[in-house]
Amino acid sequence: MSTATATPRQGPLLGLRVLEFASIGPGPHCAMLLADLGAEVIRIEREGGNGWPNPVVDRGRKRLTLDIRTEAGRDQCLTLAEGADVLIEGLRPGVMERLGLGPEQVHERNPRLVYGRMTGWGQTGPLAQSAGHDINYLAITGALAAIGGREGPAIPPLNLVGDFGGGSLYLAFGIMAALWERERSGVGQVVDAAIVDGVSSMMTFFAGLLPSGTISLERDRNLLAGAAPHYRCYTCADGRDIAVGPLEPQFLAELMQRIDAPDVLRQGCNDPVLWAEQSEALASLFASRTQAEWCALLEGSDACFAPVLNLEEAAQHPHMQQRGVYRDIDGALHAAPAPRFSRTPGAVRSSTNASGWDGRS
Repeated sequence: MSTATATPRQGPLLGLRVLEFASIGPGPHCAMLLADLGAEVIRIEREGGNGWPNPVVDRGRKRLTLDIRTEAGRDQCLTLAEGADVLIEGLRPGVMERLGLGPEQVHERNPRLVYGRMTGWGQTGPLAQSAGHDINYLAITGALAAIGGREGPAIPPLNLVGDFGGGSLYLAFGIMAALWERERSGVGQVVDAAIVDGVSSMMTFFAGLLPSGTISLERDRNLLAGAAPHYRCYTCADGRDIAVGPLEPQFLAELMQRIDAPDVLRQGCNDPVLWAEQSEALASLFASRTQAEWCALLEGSDACFAPVLNLEEAAQHPHMQQRGVYRDIDGALHAAPAPRFSRTPGAVRSSTNASGWDGRS
């Protein structure tokens, strides 16, 4: 176990100043990404917090508790915004404007500010004022309908897809793009990052392949959603799962050779008509050995294989350990800053009470 308290700020974003208004989910995750890569982030929190304390995602900030509904709180936020490069907020559309902290009010004090707005539905549209969560945003984009078994309703994945894939990562990308443009124009702008937009952007891979018939989004015919026998998970003799994904012919041949598969499994894997029969045959075969035995036979080969691990086991896997993907800090697993940089690596830092940033540039 280690601590991040004494870790100096470092990374390619060293010198970037970010003002974050506390929220939940993708907004804090985006701020974490920026802080990990060296940005100085000061978070404005309300008394009592937001109900979702998270020592991992909330790392790397300075914290300041303010009542932004008061004139004094608003004025202090505007003063802080004067010295910031980026502002991140994840409130419902219109709330920041009513508080006197919307883009127009802030840009009057700091026209160079990049104002990042994180929502599920977006700043505009019929649903913009409606409550929602990851599952709802996935549902409306066409992504959720493609996830699940052959029968029954769609199955929501972890909110990796919406909140963080389509949300925080697109917000971070938008902020970086706006900062790049500011180098030429000299002025900031508003980044409207909506999860429905981000997930729809992520769905372009599938949308581009649908017309040619290369892929189907029907759950019983979707090559990449667990319907194909050579791209799914199987349960082993000890009840543990493994994942196989040899989509290319040479990798499929490698898997079949290593597991000594019967002829029925060595052909026709691209024919959905045969998938159910082949999946049953593979399920029976993989159930004959333990997860550890399959790891010994397949891991590190071109069979496109991996054991299905829980979070604690993942942190202990030799590959993850060698790369230092996870660190145990104060009893919590922290993922290393990502991506990695050759000259200016990021660092995991703890949060502190705000001090030393008076809002002046």
